[in-house]
Amino acid sequence: MARVKRGVTSHAKHKKVLKAAKGFYGRRKNTIRAAKAAVDRSKQFATRDRRVKKRNFRALWIQRINAGVREHGLTYARFIDGLNKAGIEVDRKVLSDIAIHEPEAFAALVGQAKTALAYIKDDSDTAYARAVGEKQAA
Repeated sequence: MARVKRGVTSHAKHKKVLKAAKGFYGRRKNTIRAAKAAVDRSKQFATRDRRVKKRNFRALWIQRINAGVREHGLTYARFIDGLNKAGIEVDRKVLSDIAIHEPEAFAALVGQAKTALAYIKDDSDTAYARAVGEKQAA
């Protein structure tokens, strides 16, 4: 049986790894052992950070919505609760975009959320007033 020489295969593998390590610093870009370790680690980070990116963007959208809502005298949590009670289903990405680019439309959404929350606020105020009145009477 003929002997199999593997130079071509290993050279191709090395080339692939070194191409992926392009732009790395120091020996990590041109020494196969260091480059392979660096590329493997970079792939792990890439996999992890695809999920982290989603978290970061959601946090950014929430911050933008909160900033826009506070101009109208509400908090983010109250606003989202009001939207749910009003039956408005708009995701946070779109809400954030509306808050930035279309302030009038966002103000209308805040108004609808406030009206949905109004009956709750009135009930809690009267319950609180009753409790204080009963304390003072006793």
